[in-house]
Amino acid sequence: MKNIFLLAIVGLVLSSFRFQSDTDAIIAALKSADAQQTGKYFDDYVDIKLLDKDEVKSMCRNQATLALKAFFAETCVKGFEKLSERELGNTMYLAGKLLNNGKGNNITIMLRLKDGRRQIITLRIS
Repeated sequence: MKNIFLLAIVGLVLSSFRFQSDTDAIIAALKSADAQQTGKYFDDYVDIKLLDKDEVKSMCRNQATLALKAFFAETCVKGFEKLSERELGNTMYLAGKLLNNGKGNNITIMLRLKDGRRQIITLRIS
């Protein structure tokens, strides 16, 4: 019985590291302004709102990655500064600032747990 309990605790601890590593990888991709790496964490369909553009609902992963890449190039994004992170059930919210030569832009990302990993379902830049 003790072995089963110990195994359950070890499994829980290891799975929590997996969730955290997804978030860390997304933050690292944003810090390096790498849309391709960020796009790896998009769900199959993403709601995306970019600065001064209309929100697009259910944009496919490839289109969303290309749109983010174009935005990074247009606004000369140089990095990312995380401001807050919170988790509610299977949903996580990540907020920060995309850094560029000017004042920067606010970014809010909503992620959900799917198939054992965090995936971006909404990305808003204002």
